[in-house]
Amino acid sequence: MPKKRRRHFLKEKESKQFLLEVTKTLGTDIEQLVGSKPRIEADETENAEVFLFNGKPLLARADGHLFPTLSFEELFRLMPRIVVDMGAVPYVCKGADVMAPGVVTVNGEFKENSVLLITDERHGKPLAVGAALFSSEDMKAVSRGKTVKTLHFVGDKLWNYLKGS
Repeated sequence: MPKKRRRHFLKEKESKQFLLEVTKTLGTDIEQLVGSKPRIEADETENAEVFLFNGKPLLARADGHLFPTLSFEELFRLMPRIVVDMGAVPYVCKGADVMAPGVVTVNGEFKENSVLLITDERHGKPLAVGAALFSSEDMKAVSRGKTVKTLHFVGDKLWNYLKGS
């Protein structure tokens, strides 16, 4: 039996706390991108809690991780990212974690557990959002094993939900 969905607007106090959490987690002042007093709506789906800012699904929380959705293009230019080779693309697009041999470039400074954008080397298109398993310096030195845990990717259930809304 599917979980009953709940959709509601955050109260002003909840919104302020949430915006502080987002700023801390993503390392950027989210209000510069969405305005100073956005209307934030939480939509609890089967797989994640999606946060809509002025009607746009920009953030999500799943398995304890808060991350931008792949529709939050305004934030992408500010985020640290890793570029993967074209051989890794089909695996990342199926939800696989990023392995060190597939990483071509590490852009930006970040710490372990930071949220990253994962793009392909040919077109620079966003494929996924993940959590770093190493800092940027350590990731450049790693030559084998997992480097990024994938949180949200093109074609996952959250992606399909966003395309339908």
